[in-house]
Amino acid sequence: MRESFKRLVEHRYFQPIIIGIIFLNGVIIVAETYSTSQFLVYLDKIILGIFVLEILLKITGLGFKRYFSSGWNWFDFLIVACSLIFLTTPFVSSLRLVRVLRLFRMIPAIPALRKIIDSLIRSMPALTGVLGLTLLIFTIYAIIGTTFFKDVLPYEFFGSFHNSLFTLMQVVTFESWASQVARPVIAEMPWAWIYFITFIIVGALVILNLVVAVILSYLGQEEEESRDERLDQLLKENMELKKDVQEIKQLLLEQYRSNR
Repeated sequence: MRESFKRLVEHRYFQPIIIGIIFLNGVIIVAETYSTSQFLVYLDKIILGIFVLEILLKITGLGFKRYFSSGWNWFDFLIVACSLIFLTTPFVSSLRLVRVLRLFRMIPAIPALRKIIDSLIRSMPALTGVLGLTLLIFTIYAIIGTTFFKDVLPYEFFGSFHNSLFTLMQVVTFESWASQVARPVIAEMPWAWIYFITFIIVGALVILNLVVAVILSYLGQEEEESRDERLDQLLKENMELKKDVQEIKQLLLEQYRSNR
């Protein structure tokens, strides 16, 4: 029975069916924002039952050790377990939050998404220095903004350190930064253009692109590792083939000499 379950969960159509059910779960959750039909609630419970059955099949077919050796399987298990725990909760908002979290199961189900998340996780040590530099730059510019601009704009812009940090986040994302923030300040303090231009160059153009470059390098690194593994395998097979050809050649020479 265990071997049958293993063949079932490793079948090429098993995972696409699960992905389709996750998509259907997402459609139901979206539909529930427009209607509170009991039919949608029953469908959601049926889908949750399918997810539970999927996990039971995988645990039975692969075994506890193999199933829980994967972090993504732990991720699936915890999301489904939380859905079961909050199934009868009186807190509707908590139940809806857990049901929405089920859509995150799309990540381990689709290899392309899983590859991106794996690359993000592996790049975290390299991003630590970049994030530290970003925090330092934001802190310096927030202090400067609070010191010089707190009396120029309303309090919610540069009135305090945390307000300045939020304003800088608005500037770095280019969200109405010129009309709401930069131009009113420059109108009162003409030298302020240096402050905003240097922050945009360093914060938006350099730091953000540096983060993107680090993540892309890890995305490419996985492809290079996979290519190197294939090349090593081909080299190994080539060496074995040469060895077999050499042995066949040696046998033919011995046979030829014996016939003479």
